[in-house]
Amino acid sequence: MSERAAESPILDVRGLKVSIAGPPELQIVRGVDLAVRAGEVHALMGPNGSGKSTLASAIAGSPAYLVDEGQVLLHGEDVTALAADERARRGLFLSFQYPTAIPGVTMVNLLRASLKARRGTEPSAREFLAELRETLATLKMDESFARRYVNDGFSGGEKKRAEILQLGMLKPTLAILDETDSGLDVDALRTVAEGVNALRSPEIGILIITHYERILNYVTPDFVHVLVDGRIVRSGDVSLAKRIEAEGYDPILRAIGEGATPVAAATGGE
Repeated sequence: MSERAAESPILDVRGLKVSIAGPPELQIVRGVDLAVRAGEVHALMGPNGSGKSTLASAIAGSPAYLVDEGQVLLHGEDVTALAADERARRGLFLSFQYPTAIPGVTMVNLLRASLKARRGTEPSAREFLAELRETLATLKMDESFARRYVNDGFSGGEKKRAEILQLGMLKPTLAILDETDSGLDVDALRTVAEGVNALRSPEIGILIITHYERILNYVTPDFVHVLVDGRIVRSGDVSLAKRIEAEGYDPILRAIGEGATPVAAATGGE
């Protein structure tokens, strides 16, 4: 076993089954095992309607979903019953597929309030501004961006860059990027991917959820998993994403239809 495999995962999802809250209950995630360790980038792919965003939301603690069975462990702690804000304080970050506009609230105010909640103490003005300027410089973003209202009048690319700025400031130990590439043109996609790569480090685990392979041309994952009908059915390295780009999901779906055994567990570093 490699040294990385021996390390405890940041995220350890065990036998997770998730339903949409409220009648009629509909189970979307039907038994997922997934482990993400520090320094690893995992990509979760799958056809539309396979349960990718549901899985991301359930891991983050969204009240819109019910955990029917299984556990979500963060740094070895069972957080399955914790609210979303408690999980965020413990180092979990979720980048939304469709970020919400908050007119009247500047990025600066949002970031400062978020840092206070994450750390438990409010950073001094000098400390905060130093961190903000350093992060903006790392992401190659103009300081004027932080003075704008959150996502108000932002283009699709700007909304996703705002999410990456929050990621850079909060410094989580686990980042889940839910279809960060959705709706972006090539230039915006490249810019967002450069931001993700700039923040990639041995201290953070990253889970990229995507329908298409194109963002993985810029952010190379260590592991790729394919989710179909709420279950992980294939796991591999970046070559799996390349095969999906070339052939689509049809060969995988046909193999499942013909009785191929799904992958039971998707744990990185083994």
